Amino acid sequence: MLKIFIPIILLLVSSLYASNEVNVYSHRHYDTDKKIFKLFEKETGIKVNVVKAMADELIKRMETEGDKSPADVLITVDAAGLYKAKTKGLLQAIKSDYLEKNIPKNLRDKDNEWFGVTIRARVAVYKKGEGIGKELSTYEDLADPKYKGQIMVRSSNNVYNQSLLAAVVAHHGKEYALKWAKGIVANMARSPKGDDMYQVKAIAYGIGKIGIVNTYYVGKMYGSKNLSDVDAVNKVKIFFPKFEDGGTHINISGAGVARYSPNKANAIKFIEFLASPEAQKLFAEENYEYPVLKSVKEAAVDKSWGTFTPDNISLEELGKHNAEAVRIFDSAGWK
Repeated sequence: MLKIFIPIILLLVSSLYASNEVNVYSHRHYDTDKKIFKLFEKETGIKVNVVKAMADELIKRMETEGDKSPADVLITVDAAGLYKAKTKGLLQAIKSDYLEKNIPKNLRDKDNEWFGVTIRARVAVYKKGEGIGKELSTYEDLADPKYKGQIMVRSSNNVYNQSLLAAVVAHHGKEYALKWAKGIVANMARSPKGDDMYQVKAIAYGIGKIGIVNTYYVGKMYGSKNLSDVDAVNKVKIFFPKFEDGGTHINISGAGVARYSPNKANAIKFIEFLASPEAQKLFAEENYEYPVLKSVKEAAVDKSWGTFTPDNISLEELGKHNAEAVRIFDSAGWK
């Protein structure tokens, strides 16, 4: 009889242990996230175990692990990564009244396999006092030869640029997107180099006149302890371009429950917490991302840039056209 009870007891203990944790595979790398995870642990008693890597690495790992994967939640820094994970069958649909009620339809998967938890806009920066700010209008216009030698932007292997080009494909088709990409390459002030903060500094110190960057990088420069970041960002202004038939390009950082999640209930609680007012306020105020909850205000710095109308395409289009965007970059010579 004792031999029968021991395995049962061990199984119950194992189940109890598993139910008290959530395993997060995350592409995000911010101190704000650590603070949010600690708050989740404090409020729920559920331990957060984090594995950090690039989205493609995490997706490959989940594929390799198969149904033995310990992953409960996948977090990426853009919609294309979540789209890719979904198409590979690595996520699962979930039922959450809270998420369905509070996250707008355009910021979540139609099958509820992933949900946006923050918003980023890809915008233009220019140096204060320069007349070029009055000329800026659309993303399409940035490929005009009048901007030859003026544009600063990071490399084509960056997912933010891939998603922007995917949006161009969604709006105008592949042929136009190739022409547009070639126009941007012809207008570059120098070969792509550095991250978005580097582009801001380049504009501030006269290497180029128009930088293509994500808003939250600009915000983080305002809040930086590095004086060179603060000096540079105070020399530039933000402009919100739009598509001719749409609005300003946005992307999301989002999360989905892994297909073989051993702690599904905890995973849903975790994503719901990321979309809670408490977490959304921290994402906004400390990482300068736009909140997905309408009840939470953006950071004061973000608000100072003014308002914009988000683009009207489905974020799934960013994932759908990602591979095509990469091919177009290669054809256009965008390094």
